[in-house]
Amino acid sequence: MPTHRNAVYPGTFDPITRGHEDLVRRAAGVFDRVVLAIAASPSKAPMFTIDERVELARGVLADISNVEVVGYRGLTVEFAASNGIGVIVRGLRAVADFEFEFQLANMGRHLNPDIETVYLTPKEQYTFISSSMVREIATLGGNVTEFVHPLVKAAFERRLRK
Repeated sequence: MPTHRNAVYPGTFDPITRGHEDLVRRAAGVFDRVVLAIAASPSKAPMFTIDERVELARGVLADISNVEVVGYRGLTVEFAASNGIGVIVRGLRAVADFEFEFQLANMGRHLNPDIETVYLTPKEQYTFISSSMVREIATLGGNVTEFVHPLVKAAFERRLRK
């Protein structure tokens, strides 16, 4: 039976941003254990491999003792249930996110009524940041320093030099 003291924050995290980091840190203060579950998401054609995304997130979040970073494939509710996790954490940046997130939560509840979904909103300075925007800025040579951890910025620089 999943416990509501354990939470999973799922996503592609291509790459993890300061907004994601903010939500993980805040969730870590609410739940006993938080798993940042990085979805393989091959249909999205991510810039970084799943192993690279896991490594980056582990580096960014290394100082938080109750956070674990793993990669996964498949349905999030199945991942949660098989790992004893009773809560899915999702981020809402703007009202525009709500409809999609509402549909996801309802589908998740239909698939497994023992798993709850909760929403966190990022601090104001992170509400406009998305991984896709950060990738585009980096790809076009813009400065992403304020949007990502230095480890992620360095990963962009290595990737874009190739």
